[in-house]
Amino acid sequence: MSSTRTLIRGGLVITAADEIHADVLIEDGRIAALAAHGSDAAASWTAGRVIEAAGRYVIPGGVDAHTHMELPFGGTFSSDTFETGTRAAAWGGTTTIVDFAVQTVGHSLREGLDAWYAKADGNCAVDYGFHMILSDVHESSLKEMDRLVGEGITSFKLFMAYPGVFYSDDGQILRAMQRSASNGGLIMMHAENGIAIDVLVEQALAGGRTDPRHHGEVRKVLLEAEATHRAIQLARVAGAPLYVVHVSADEAVAEIAAARDKGLDVFGETCPQYLFLSTDNLAEPDFEGAKYVCSTPLRPREHQAALWRGLRTNDLQVVSTDHCPFCFSGQKELGRGDFSKIPNGLPGVENRMDLLHQAVLDGHITRRRWIEIACATPARMFGLYPKKGTIAPGADADVVIYDPGAEQVLSAETHHMNVDYSAYEGRRITGRVETVLSRGAVVIDQREYTGRAGHGQYVPRGTCQYLG
Repeated sequence: MSSTRTLIRGGLVITAADEIHADVLIEDGRIAALAAHGSDAAASWTAGRVIEAAGRYVIPGGVDAHTHMELPFGGTFSSDTFETGTRAAAWGGTTTIVDFAVQTVGHSLREGLDAWYAKADGNCAVDYGFHMILSDVHESSLKEMDRLVGEGITSFKLFMAYPGVFYSDDGQILRAMQRSASNGGLIMMHAENGIAIDVLVEQALAGGRTDPRHHGEVRKVLLEAEATHRAIQLARVAGAPLYVVHVSADEAVAEIAAARDKGLDVFGETCPQYLFLSTDNLAEPDFEGAKYVCSTPLRPREHQAALWRGLRTNDLQVVSTDHCPFCFSGQKELGRGDFSKIPNGLPGVENRMDLLHQAVLDGHITRRRWIEIACATPARMFGLYPKKGTIAPGADADVVIYDPGAEQVLSAETHHMNVDYSAYEGRRITGRVETVLSRGAVVIDQREYTGRAGHGQYVPRGTCQYLG
């Protein structure tokens, strides 16, 4: 029996709820038991593989609930495939991603979803699920939402931005929210006033303001706050829960906090780029700022304090990456001379767990909150808990052995994402992934990749676990 077992011995097990020096026994791809290190129970365990974790953290694999592999955008595709993107996720200690299947205008949800199943099937190094992007809300796509919830696609993303591409008007948004109120789905909202932003883009370009920094200047904080407010009111009218993606600004956090203070089911996500980068990056000379073009955009540095505070007070609950990489060479460069043509998105799936550990060392969050916002809450928010997001008997054995003292320098030279730059180039951080297990299989072994495309499985999701 012991040959199919793995024993992780002597580490500090950290979950959202506890920190305990414990040994972890894994059997048949699941956590079989935990026992205090040195206890009689732990001493009696035998296993075919023993991983010594003294001086290390033993944490749940990260759950990144917002990625875009192989996403068509701006006349090109995000540069990570499901194979390269999930391999990079594993290197960064993330063992589950939830990616976005896209409905194309004029086509059914089913067609979009099937296309994404086909992209991912047999190619993923770690487990994956899907959200559904609604680009065309009408009677037939609303009916399809019900069927998708039954199939384990329990969240739907709508855009108040990108007119002519993904944009939905308030009436379409209201209808989708009403539907989710009855079928148990969760609406995810890209909250920016895209109609007003397009006017400002046009005016900026007409005035010769074409550099990447103007991307941030036209996508104004007030237009994020206004859209966030409007999304919350529409959700109230529909009696539906709301999850606001990639919150970047103080005023948008305030809208979410005010809604939560009223007891509404409103949730907020932010991303490492808003916590660690700023408009200073967008203003880098020689078109370097294009590397940092994403939407919502990077904000002036003073917004970071509000985001960290929101994460501490639980007005923001989740940190995801919105990983959507485009190479600087040949992709970001499509927008030379016109910032509106720069593909929007940053690489980050490999950096999230490490950057958030650095935030622990910097005093922004506690160790348990690190695990909560990166593993447990995203798993609960999107119906994956306790299979994912924790270390407890019965959970999938998605486990990371983390060296909290190892120093590293983030760089495109050493990262595993399929993109030619790092958004965090040259940044020194402390803490590094050492060994990663996905459902009990070792996919990173002492900083060596031992995983394979096809190990990762599709995971159907339940509904949001924060709803009454």
